[in-house]
Amino acid sequence: MAEPLYRYSELLAAGLSREQVRRSAELSRLHRMSRGVYAPSADQAGRLPALFRRLPASAVVGFHTGAQLHGFGDAQSPDVHVIVPAGENVPRIRGVVIHEAVLPVRDPVLLAGVPCAPAVRCAVDLARSLSRMETMPLLDLCLRVGACQPEELRVEVARHDRLRGVCQARDLVPRADPRAECRQESQLRLVLMDGGLPPPEPQMWVVDSYGIPLYRLDLGYRRQRVGVEYDGSSHLDRARLRHDRSRTNWLAANGWQMRHFTDRDLYRRPGYILQAVLPLLHP
Repeated sequence: MAEPLYRYSELLAAGLSREQVRRSAELSRLHRMSRGVYAPSADQAGRLPALFRRLPASAVVGFHTGAQLHGFGDAQSPDVHVIVPAGENVPRIRGVVIHEAVLPVRDPVLLAGVPCAPAVRCAVDLARSLSRMETMPLLDLCLRVGACQPEELRVEVARHDRLRGVCQARDLVPRADPRAECRQESQLRLVLMDGGLPPPEPQMWVVDSYGIPLYRLDLGYRRQRVGVEYDGSSHLDRARLRHDRSRTNWLAANGWQMRHFTDRDLYRRPGYILQAVLPLLHP
C-alpha cells in the first residue's frame, strides 16, 4: 500500500501547530519528503510522489526519468524530468527539470506512484533532444527490453512532425536494433552507418563447417566475412584473453577479417574506424 503524503497546509488544517509539525519531524514521527510535503516514514519510494504533490495535476514524468521507469534509462540524469503543457504555471523545485510541451501526452501510465508518459513518448522525446551517440543506444535498449515496438516508434515520430529535433529522431528510429547488447556496440554501429557503410549485423553468429554456431561477433558483415568488435575492460581478463586469442586464430584460419576498436577509437577518432573497415568491404 502506498505511503500517505501530507502537504504542510494539510497538517495545519488537521489541527497540528507549526511547532508540532517541527517537533514531529525532529523526532522522526514525520519525514520531510520534499519541500512542504511530509510522510510517516522515510521510504525513498515516496519521494517521487512527494514531488508531484507540489506540481500541477497536468504534470507527468517523461524524458530521462520516464525512460528509467520504463526500463531503458540508458540516458542518465540525476534530475527528475517532468512534462507539462506549454504555458502551465509550475513552481521552481530543486532537482526537477520542467519540459513545456505543445504536443499533448497521450494515455499516461502510473509508474512508481506517479503518472508517466508512455515509453514510446519518452523514447522519441529523448531521440529529439539527445546527441546521436546518446540516442542510438537508448533506442536499441528500448526495443531490447520490449518497452516499445518498431512500428510504435515510427507512429510516434510522425506525431512529432515539425518539432525541434524530429529529423534526427526520424533518421535514427528505423536504425534501432534490439539485438545490440551494450552501449558501445550501438555507438560503433552508428559510426559505421554514419560513415556511409552498410548496417552491420549485431551479435552475429559464425558457424563451423557443420553449420553449428561457434563464435558470436559484436558486429559483422557475413557476405564479406568481416567482423567488427568493441574491446572494453572485460577483454583484459586473462581467461577472456585466452578465449579471444583462440577465437581470433580460428576466424583468421577460416577466412574472417577482424577489426577491434577501443573507447579511444570510438570517442576520439571515429574516422580511424571507417578507414580500417572500408577497405575490407570494398577491396
